[in-house]
Amino acid sequence: MEQETIVAVSTPVGRGGIGVVRLSGARAREVVAPLLRLRHELAAGRARFGEIVELDGSGPGRETNKDKCGDFSPSAENDNSNTQNDSCMTENDHTNAGPRVLDECVATFFEGPKSYTGEDVVEIAAHGSPVLLEYIVRQCCANGARLAEPGEFTQRAFLAGRLDLTQAEAVGDLIGSVTLEQARVAARQMGGALAKSVAPAKAELVGLIAEMEAGIDFAEDDIEVMAAERTAAKIAEVRAPLEALERSFAYGRVVRDGFRLAIVGRPNAGKSSLFNRLVERERAIVTAEPGTTRDTVAERVSMEGIPVEMIDTAGLREGADEAERMGIARSREAMAEADAVLLVIDATVGSTAEDRAVMEQGAAGGSGVIVAWNKADLVEEGDGGDAQAHISEARCGAPVSAAVWTSAVTGEGIGALRAAIVAAVAGGAGGVRAGGMLTNLRQHQAVEQAVRGLDPAGRAAAEGIPHEMVLLDLYESLRGLDALTGATTTEDVLRTIFSRFCIGK
Repeated sequence: MEQETIVAVSTPVGRGGIGVVRLSGARAREVVAPLLRLRHELAAGRARFGEIVELDGSGPGRETNKDKCGDFSPSAENDNSNTQNDSCMTENDHTNAGPRVLDECVATFFEGPKSYTGEDVVEIAAHGSPVLLEYIVRQCCANGARLAEPGEFTQRAFLAGRLDLTQAEAVGDLIGSVTLEQARVAARQMGGALAKSVAPAKAELVGLIAEMEAGIDFAEDDIEVMAAERTAAKIAEVRAPLEALERSFAYGRVVRDGFRLAIVGRPNAGKSSLFNRLVERERAIVTAEPGTTRDTVAERVSMEGIPVEMIDTAGLREGADEAERMGIARSREAMAEADAVLLVIDATVGSTAEDRAVMEQGAAGGSGVIVAWNKADLVEEGDGGDAQAHISEARCGAPVSAAVWTSAVTGEGIGALRAAIVAAVAGGAGGVRAGGMLTNLRQHQAVEQAVRGLDPAGRAAAEGIPHEMVLLDLYESLRGLDALTGATTTEDVLRTIFSRFCIGK
């Protein structure tokens, strides 16, 4: 079924040097033709310079540019020379014979199916005046186009087979990226890294299903049914790479969405100083008086390319006044809501029962707890014990993800602390960064479904259950992989995915 021609502004809302209006559909050139006065006919893959004209007020009987200089519409042959075109347009600018010129523009035509959407696409680049861009869109709608819905251009690219679903999702991730690492990951996903990662396992699974089906359907033709041991071994071969891909979600999720880090500890342990060192500016007030921080202070930073919302909190103690007690209550709330907790301990004093309680609370809540033994510059050998002894102490009596020796004053251990924070949340990234990874819950659930289908299939094959029953589980696994790339996806899922895009993409 032929789809409607759609139009939208593809550049961000507001004023700018350049604004782009994009059209897609079989009638894209026909819709924009009355608006454009081009020096050369639109041609696939070519940018054409021209002008945007005002159609309002150019009624019947008025002499048009077509009458004076020939037809510059995309559907007509233009045999006039550039000199003649230039002179005609100059003459028109000084008379009221034709439509008034609103702006100069560059129009580019991408012919389907070798375009982003797989359809004919026209992009008009003009000056970024919101009034001008709105006028272009309104005139295109008046000429038969329809205003595009959020993400509809990318959705058409997916439906045309130009992108799989993981690549389409990566388009939105790339647009929304706020760090260079996020952009790198999204670019790899857009290039098909995730689909390529799952392709070998999917091919093995399809081959296994085909071989088992053949053994069942053509048993009378002396085609042997696959032995139970070989079936179980094949299932294990398919399962291993899918499990590795499933584990990549721990890192992919935090790269895409970031995480929250709560910095907690007793008063005067150096939390605010360490917070300022990590954000690389004087964001929190620091004084020698304990209890300076009375409320939470939040700041967004990037750690190894991952966006992190860091929260400096009030010191944990029995508050001396009502304001400090309220701040401590907020500190505990921040710790409960955080993805990771950084416990700052004064290395000159050592840990206390309160510190160990924080470690246990963070571990019980599922948050990774990282211990920073701060004020390392004030600890001397033989005075406060060696650094390793202090670090090891953090592991006694309560679980922690890592313990790092730091100094907010000198910067000692700050690099190691950043790495420990990311590792506590993302896990061991290993070789994940170089390849495809799962970056959202939908992808994770699809791979999880594929792995879950292999579990009963493996058990059934090992127990010698008939192949017909094993195949039911294998097909369940295959449906999960199809859902990952969009080979089989419900309309509701597509609507949810593309509705999150901005209009014009």
